[in-house]
Amino acid sequence: MMPVGIEAMNVFSGTAYLDVKKLAIHRQLDTTRFENLLMKEKTVALPYEDPVTYGVNAAKPLIDSLSEAEKDRIELLITCTESSIDFGKSLSTYIHQYLGLNRNCRLFEIKQACYSGTAGFQMAVNFILSQVSPGAKALVVATDISRFIIVEGGDALTADWSFAEPSGGAGAVAILVSENPYVFQVDAGANGYYGYEVMDTCRPVPDSEAGDADLSLLSYLDCCEQAFLEYEKRVKDVDYANTFQYLAFHIPFGGMVKGAHRTMMRKMAKAKTTEIEKDFQERVTPGMTYCQRVGNIMGGTVFLSLTSTIDQGVFDIPKRIGCFSYGSGCCSEFYSGVVTAQGRSRQHSFGIEKQLNERYQLSLNEYEDLLRGNGAIKFGTRNFKSNFDLLPGALASCQGKERLFLEEIRDFHREYRWIR
Repeated sequence: MMPVGIEAMNVFSGTAYLDVKKLAIHRQLDTTRFENLLMKEKTVALPYEDPVTYGVNAAKPLIDSLSEAEKDRIELLITCTESSIDFGKSLSTYIHQYLGLNRNCRLFEIKQACYSGTAGFQMAVNFILSQVSPGAKALVVATDISRFIIVEGGDALTADWSFAEPSGGAGAVAILVSENPYVFQVDAGANGYYGYEVMDTCRPVPDSEAGDADLSLLSYLDCCEQAFLEYEKRVKDVDYANTFQYLAFHIPFGGMVKGAHRTMMRKMAKAKTTEIEKDFQERVTPGMTYCQRVGNIMGGTVFLSLTSTIDQGVFDIPKRIGCFSYGSGCCSEFYSGVVTAQGRSRQHSFGIEKQLNERYQLSLNEYEDLLRGNGAIKFGTRNFKSNFDLLPGALASCQGKERLFLEEIRDFHREYRWIR
């Protein structure tokens, strides 16, 4: 079978972030429970940032690294999100325009909670494997934001957010898929998928989540086990503890993944507590580093974990990474691929950790002001004009960087501009 996988991958982790421990103290959350989240920071979307700007800012460095001929071979663009801005018009149309891609390109959007990024990625992989257009490339953009909204006198709403607020982030991952898998060569056909109907978490209205946190945890654990068992049926001589040198999980928050890994090691490897902790530190922790600083970015989280694994791991020899993706509602998948030293070196060129370090740190007062203003750009907004004088420090942190921001919404149509 021909090679296929990730030619290049980039993350856009936003312009501003918040220290979530300070937020937890401010919200008077149970500190013991908060520590179990294993979270440090969360990206906060600014009023002039949305899923389009996040997606374009993630993909632009990938596109700029291509020649015109290579760029013109992008024949499939899939956006993966649960934060879309229209019931009909896909985010991919805006992203396609602002990246200046060839018009001979399929454009569409996928929604399946946090599984959407993997759904788009696997579709892209199979498009390349089909060889209906030899040499073609596919661009998959998983982009999501969490916008919490409060109104005057509405402080009681914060109790409903509970521990979702510190872990809910914003960000995008852009993935270029081709028959030149320099970064991550997929183990084609090595897939275990598992899904069923469950009302764990959902978005019954565009700007708010609902659900049952305990049920979501149980569903995640069930799917992690069953998806891996299906993978095991399809791939010979698989051992959870030894086949994969690293593991990249969908990470709603770190504590959930630690629990899932502990359960898997007990069931699949009959491991003891000390062995499990050592294995967690060696194989799982590298993939948590970026997620602990960005928060849950829904469809892109498993790929944020993958980029973190590649950047933080050791790849002196080719190593296999097992990936687990989960989306509420639910659908899940376990798959894998191989990363080499050359792939890690290519990935480093995008400077994802540097970008994280250069974000603007919000004060709690600035954050609360943003929450009060978020209602101005909720789903279905007809007219809006961005105030770029808001948070001048945040905008100043973007100087010298090419960033796309939302300029205005005019009769529902969104218009963007580059700030350099």
